[in-house]
Amino acid sequence: MSKNTGKVIISCAVTGGIHTPSMSDALPYTPDDIARQSIEAAEAGAAILHLHARDPETGRPTPDPAVFMQFLPRIKQATGAVVNITTGGGLGMSLEERLAAPMQAAPEMCSLNMGSMNFGIFPMAAKERDWKFDWEKPYILGTDDFIFRNTFRDIEYILKNLGEKHGTRFEHECYDVGHLYNLAHFVDRGLVKPPFFVQMIFGILGGIGAAPENLIFMKETADKLFGDDYQWSVLAAGRHQMPIATQAALMGGNVRVGLEDSLYIGRGKLAESNAEQVRKIRLIIEELGLDIATPEEARATLALKGGDRVSF
Repeated sequence: MSKNTGKVIISCAVTGGIHTPSMSDALPYTPDDIARQSIEAAEAGAAILHLHARDPETGRPTPDPAVFMQFLPRIKQATGAVVNITTGGGLGMSLEERLAAPMQAAPEMCSLNMGSMNFGIFPMAAKERDWKFDWEKPYILGTDDFIFRNTFRDIEYILKNLGEKHGTRFEHECYDVGHLYNLAHFVDRGLVKPPFFVQMIFGILGGIGAAPENLIFMKETADKLFGDDYQWSVLAAGRHQMPIATQAALMGGNVRVGLEDSLYIGRGKLAESNAEQVRKIRLIIEELGLDIATPEEARATLALKGGDRVSF
């Protein structure tokens, strides 16, 4: 099974490309707000910050490297946290668009979806709300006919052109058990080398459900495929965020929280910030008698190249 370092790495996904500004006033979308909330999350205990960019005028996800560069240097200067940039981007972006910012920034880590999938968030449009921007509701509703694309060729391209050329390592996002087997294919070919970081994702419509037995099954499958060559983390969407993260911590895993994954801090209560979610999961972890990892400990565990070798 995966090596247990004895410390839990907390990742925080600060804004994402799923939720829209009308869903929560706390969701950051200007560069100033993304930088501020990222810094606060790091101060609260997040060792890794997973980052998307948004149009500062409308809040719509954007792949524009110029927008990323308005907050990446500020976060690096203010924290020691690992900066993890998305390669998933936002709905409907091409591969070239999704890679534009990470190819320029050459971060220590990027997310990497390990397969194509139906990615349905359209049920969120059913709730009555006053939409702040015209793009939001159609963006959400359109996911009943949306496939997130990452073919084997796409994944190989990312591994070679971002990983091998820039020394970036990956948060391998696995939304279902088949994605673990896709990852094993690239491990067998030598394109992914240990220690690699598996992010198991639960509760997205189109992927595996957020149930305790599913987490156990995913972990057992990963152990069978990867032995002790990997580290693992868990995120769960919406109301499942904290329970599934707690289960993962008890099983020796790492955790991810943040407003990308859930807008809530408790039943029916919106979170006020990313840092609030980080503080909550940190309290749970420490009450379980576990310690959280510092950014430098996370770098050592995941064999990252270091913040001095990025291009921002």
